[in-house]
Amino acid sequence: MNRKPGLHPRNRHHNRYDFAALKQSCPALADYVRLSPLGEETVDFADPQAVKTLNKALLAHFYGVQHWDIPEGFLCPPVPGRADYIHHLADLLAEGNGGAVPAQVSVLDVGVGANCIYPLIGQHEYGWRFTGSETHDEAFRSAQAIIAANPGLSRAIRLRRQKQPDGIFEGIIHKNELYDATLCNPPFHDSAQSAQAGSERKRRNLGLTGADLNFGGQQQELWCEGGEVAFISKMIAESQRVARQVLWFTSLVSKGDNLPALYRALQQAGAVKVVKKEMAQGQKQSRFIAWSFQNDAQRERWAQSRFR
Repeated sequence: MNRKPGLHPRNRHHNRYDFAALKQSCPALADYVRLSPLGEETVDFADPQAVKTLNKALLAHFYGVQHWDIPEGFLCPPVPGRADYIHHLADLLAEGNGGAVPAQVSVLDVGVGANCIYPLIGQHEYGWRFTGSETHDEAFRSAQAIIAANPGLSRAIRLRRQKQPDGIFEGIIHKNELYDATLCNPPFHDSAQSAQAGSERKRRNLGLTGADLNFGGQQQELWCEGGEVAFISKMIAESQRVARQVLWFTSLVSKGDNLPALYRALQQAGAVKVVKKEMAQGQKQSRFIAWSFQNDAQRERWAQSRFR
């Protein structure tokens, strides 16, 4: 079978989708499977319901999530790319643990979203514990419903309501709590107009003409004032206040051109170690940055006390 280029070696989605197996895991997918011009089974990626049902099937088949849904209009995440972030984060943690991915890991997902995608993948793949923060009421309820509907997840994934609309770590990381890593998929547009233009480009690529967004997305998922540079810069500033409670802070960065400004912010904040992890899903290039306020010796002591 053809392998998808660029994905992490441990990513489960290197090969073309096996629709026979996916339909077995999620019978509802059968209603959306059709033949491509080459006679191969596929779905209409311009149909939001088809994409959401494909996600249901992927999560059921590969990650043991039997009950998953999101409210209409919320971001429907591409599962292979989200899995890549988790696997590369695992490699980062393994570097300080003799090359072995640690099992006793506690991760904070900043903006867990209605889909709860990172905790679902990370808990299944590595047995990690997750705390997910969320500002949006409906997204919070949706993520909570996913956790409640799947036996065992409530022991591994907890949610915290971020009551400060512009807060990131404030009010979420409690006194004396430790996290081995934080992760975040920040809003990357800087305005509603920019988000709309991005959606239009996606629609043109898919050959769409109607008004519906393909993958959905609420305002807080897609844009914020100043875009991802402003959001991640605020995250960097807030990370200083909990510098000794987190081993690695991380965030996706959608645009490589934004890295110099973020590196400057990290230097000003006094980050001791900064790492960039490059990722690729086919033609799409992405990356995340990671920073720590702990030096090599301190990170080694952290790993010895937490991972071994």
